[in-house]
Amino acid sequence: MQDMPKSSEIVEVVSEFMRQHVLPQLQGHTAFHALVAANALDIVKRELAIAPEANEAEKARLEKLLGREGTLEELNRLLCARIEAGDVTVETPGLADHLWETTLTKLAIDQPKYSGYRRAKGEI
Repeated sequence: MQDMPKSSEIVEVVSEFMRQHVLPQLQGHTAFHALVAANALDIVKRELAIAPEANEAEKARLEKLLGREGTLEELNRLLCARIEAGDVTVETPGLADHLWETTLTKLAIDQPKYSGYRRAKGEI
């Protein structure tokens, strides 16, 4: 068992430090890059929180959709190949739902304040 703090907690503290203590002392291009760094840390924090469960759910959807087991990477490659070959189309049962759920998960990690994501989640 790992000692405290968790990786996500460390990332959060550094992000807050950047925003509250570093950014106010910077200007121009340097301030912009510090903000980009703080935003990147926020993405990492959300990925640590969301990705493990989301990846398992994605893998399960792909296994059902494709009718075989494999790693998430293998299954995504197979899905792409089947789409390219025309064996899987938007009419294939489960594909549209899978793509929608995968997209929402990616937005939850990368851009949770994006208005289209918030609208899709019924927040606005």
